[in-house]
Amino acid sequence: MIYRGLDFAVARGETVTILGASGSGKSVMLKMLIGLLDPDKGEILFDGQDVASMDDAGLYDVRRRIAYLFQGAALFDSLSVYENLAYGLREHLRLPEDQIAERVAKSLADVGLPGIEKTMPADLSGGMRKRVGIARAVAVRPEVLLYDEPTTGLDPISTEVINHLISETRTLYSVTSVVVTHDMASAFQISDRIAMIHKGFVIFQGTPDEIRKSDDPRVIDFIEGNAPEDDNVETLLRYGG
Repeated sequence: MIYRGLDFAVARGETVTILGASGSGKSVMLKMLIGLLDPDKGEILFDGQDVASMDDAGLYDVRRRIAYLFQGAALFDSLSVYENLAYGLREHLRLPEDQIAERVAKSLADVGLPGIEKTMPADLSGGMRKRVGIARAVAVRPEVLLYDEPTTGLDPISTEVINHLISETRTLYSVTSVVVTHDMASAFQISDRIAMIHKGFVIFQGTPDEIRKSDDPRVIDFIEGNAPEDDNVETLLRYGG
C-alpha cells in the first residue's frame, strides 16, 4: 500500500504543490486523479463526481477538462512542434485548421517561444521541451493542469523560467494547478498552498509561510534537505516518484 491517509482538497483557481521524497507516491497520486490508476478504497472527487467509480465515458469527459504535463514533456518526437500542439485540438476540440493555427501560435507565444512551429522536438533544449509541453497543455484550455516534476533536470535559469510560466499560466488561463515536486525553492515561489506526503500520509497542509514555520521535525528535515529517501523501491520502479 502506497497511501494510508491521502486526504486533501484543491480549491478552484489555486496552485497546490505536493512535496515528498522520491518514491513517496507523488506521481502515483497524479495518475489516480485522472483515473490512470485506481485507488484500493476511498473517493477522488472532481467537481462533485467520483473519478474512482467512473466508467470510460466519464473518465474521457474528465480528461478533456484536465491537462497533464509529464516529467519529460512527452512530446511526439516524429511530429513538429505545430503538430504536437495541434494533435489535441483536432482530437478533442475538433477545431477548424485556421483556429488551430491561431491557438498554436498564441500558446507558443504565451510560453515565450513564438515562431517555432516547424521545429522538431529533437532540436529543442530540455527547457524548451518543457515550455512546449506547457503550451500544448494550455492550448486545449483545461480547467486543471497537473505538473509532474516540471523542473527536474533543468538548469537554474530554465527552472526559473518554468516557475514563472506556471504562475503566469494560472493568471492567463485561470486554471487550477497541482504541482508535484521535491524542489523547495520552486514550491515556495509558485504555491498558494503546500501539502507534504510522508510514509503514506499527508502530514502537512498550509501556505508557504506556514511550512517555513512548521515545528514538525519531518517537515524541517525535508526543507533542509535532510529527509531520508523512501525505501519503497518496488513502488518507485513500478510507478515513479
